Amino acid sequence: MERDNESTDATMEFLLLGFSELFCLRVLLFLIFLIIHLVTLAGNMMIFIAVFMEHSRPPMLFFLCQLSIIELCYTLVIVPKALLGLMVMNGITISFIGYAAQMYLFVGLGGAECFLLAAMSYDRYIAICQPLHYTVVMSEGLCLRLSIACCLGGFAVALGLTVSVFHLPFCQSHHINHFFCDVPAVLHLACTHSYTPELPLLAACVLLLLLPFLLILTSYVCIAAVLLRITSSLRRGKAFSTCLSHLTITLLHYGCASFMYIRPKSSYSPARDKMVSLVYTNITPLLYPLIYSLRNKEIRGVLRKMLRRKRTAQLNWGTTRAVTAEN
Repeated sequence: MERDNESTDATMEFLLLGFSELFCLRVLLFLIFLIIHLVTLAGNMMIFIAVFMEHSRPPMLFFLCQLSIIELCYTLVIVPKALLGLMVMNGITISFIGYAAQMYLFVGLGGAECFLLAAMSYDRYIAICQPLHYTVVMSEGLCLRLSIACCLGGFAVALGLTVSVFHLPFCQSHHINHFFCDVPAVLHLACTHSYTPELPLLAACVLLLLLPFLLILTSYVCIAAVLLRITSSLRRGKAFSTCLSHLTITLLHYGCASFMYIRPKSSYSPARDKMVSLVYTNITPLLYPLIYSLRNKEIRGVLRKMLRRKRTAQLNWGTTRAVTAEN
């Protein structure tokens, strides 16, 4: 495992310290994160089931369904390990392969979400800038191809980044002051003072953050130009409201990701990074279903239909039970 005070052996292990310094708050944090995790799972699962049960799915609903699946997987990859870390006194041990696998899934799902947000902005661009061609352009086949491309692109970049990062030489100290396998935390352990280890992360940021963000920005510049030409303030407000939920989620996602990954290694701060990571791994996945449920009329309509079907099923079951009892 050791080689000149460095190691890159696949049999080595890492120790995730998590929140071991907050011993007195351990139980409280566990309960808070557990409740947030369960509510997040329930919210995204409800949106997924509601959209899946809908026979006619507009493109935005199709993309929202994929977003819910990504968020479900995203939280399941990160949060259970973090909850386990809160229950262990001195952190949890994770193998080299396990650490690399969690990083790969985390980056791949995050990258797929970046590309998906770009695809959703293209959907809004077509809906507002070319409304007469919307049903033709945003066909079911195109939505499916965009969905597959988002996942393949995210996980392809994640594979390259993970392989590059874990080919670095690591120092003997494998203690990581974090609660999951984050890229900056691993780069901080690399036994080199050059900027070479940061190049894979920089390339991944360009492909996963900068490129999709430029596509989203271009879409909204075109949308803004069309909205400014609309004379009716009511029509302009209705058109903008269809973009508001997507725009809110985009700002949340890219704001946290940019703060975490678009910066030099020298600015790494374990305590600060852990707090920011808490936001984008726990709070933002919780907010996504709430934002779309409150701001998106299509989602509200689908959820109302699901609740009506549930009430109807309950009434029918009650009626059947009453008739059976009378007989």
